[in-house]
Amino acid sequence: MTTSTAPRPTRPAPSSTHVRAALFALALGGFTIGTTEFATMGLLPQIGADLGVGDPVVGYAITAYAVGVVVGAPLLTVAAARMSRQRLLLWLMGFYTLANVLSAAAPDVTTLVAGRFLAGLPHGAFFGVGAAVGAAVAGPGRRGHAVAMMMTGLTVANVVGVPVSTAVGQQLGWRVAFLVVGVLGAATLLGVWRSVPHAGAVDSSKRQELAALRNRPLWISFAAGAIGFGGLFAVYTYVAPTAMRVTGLSESAVPWVLAVFGVGMTVGTLIGGRLADHDVLGTVIGGFVATAVALVVFGLVAASPVAAVAALFGVAVTSQILGLAMQTRLMDLSPGAQSLGAALCHSALNVGNASGAFFGGLAIAAGWGYVAPTWAGLVLTIAGLGTVLAFGRQTVPHGGGHSA
Repeated sequence: MTTSTAPRPTRPAPSSTHVRAALFALALGGFTIGTTEFATMGLLPQIGADLGVGDPVVGYAITAYAVGVVVGAPLLTVAAARMSRQRLLLWLMGFYTLANVLSAAAPDVTTLVAGRFLAGLPHGAFFGVGAAVGAAVAGPGRRGHAVAMMMTGLTVANVVGVPVSTAVGQQLGWRVAFLVVGVLGAATLLGVWRSVPHAGAVDSSKRQELAALRNRPLWISFAAGAIGFGGLFAVYTYVAPTAMRVTGLSESAVPWVLAVFGVGMTVGTLIGGRLADHDVLGTVIGGFVATAVALVVFGLVAASPVAAVAALFGVAVTSQILGLAMQTRLMDLSPGAQSLGAALCHSALNVGNASGAFFGGLAIAAGWGYVAPTWAGLVLTIAGLGTVLAFGRQTVPHGGGHSA
């Protein structure tokens, strides 16, 4: 496929201390991204009130971020295929930090939408490259664990970062919540610079990355995730107004609801990592089924505070089991370009983010109430499951993992 190169000297395996430090730096990046990505959803009412628009209109900013991820993940990963992995991670996080400062300064909803689109561009590439680097550093047989550790940063953001930034936004203004991301971004830059070794780089080229795109099983799994992930985001995008207007909780209770959701996401990520190391495709299918069941439960009990919060916890757990397994599946299906495969998972997640926010907003705007997005999400989840069952069991020719 590519021209031969002289063999490189063997590098010593990183020590366990270095592995932990590298994974922590990558997890901190996940925490930074997760804090600002999901904080927008928790601050939906405050942003709308400040900019003079309704919840569905603010939802367009969430959609714009998701579109940025979808566009940026494959393009940036392929364009920077030959760049040092550490340097690429630094560039991506630096751009992400600046784009969130722009969002904080937005004078109107149009500028906010533009800022969120720019912030979304490096998101998927950072997770894709970081997942491949983490898997390489952790070593054989620990791939699912390494990806889970990085993704734990994203989910812990929903336990700590999102509730805290939501509370800060409620008290000091939503713009301050975005500025906090600047501090987190600076900390991530320092951590990656000091802790992520060049030994974790993934040898690749534009040709090799592009070759991975000519892969029917990869795109089928991508489509399944892109459709099915809408179930999570149809609920989570509007979780703050739903908790206040349907469940009957106060505004001050919203950060606690988000914290419970974040705990569920963290639990789901850790479970998903272990399950994916044993059976990737089985975990994908089981994740779809479990998410569909959790959405039905939430739709039925949304008006009951205790039951609704418990059901949201279930949605968080099941959706993250699905997300972790789907990322590992896409890495399996792109064995020569695992950064791209992992990045495409985040593109798929954010197609689901965009569709969930969009269809949920349409249901609310149509006057069907704040429970209606849950049923729209259920349809998307079932469609994703159907895609996997009908078309998504293929593997790549000449190997590509143990996922089938």
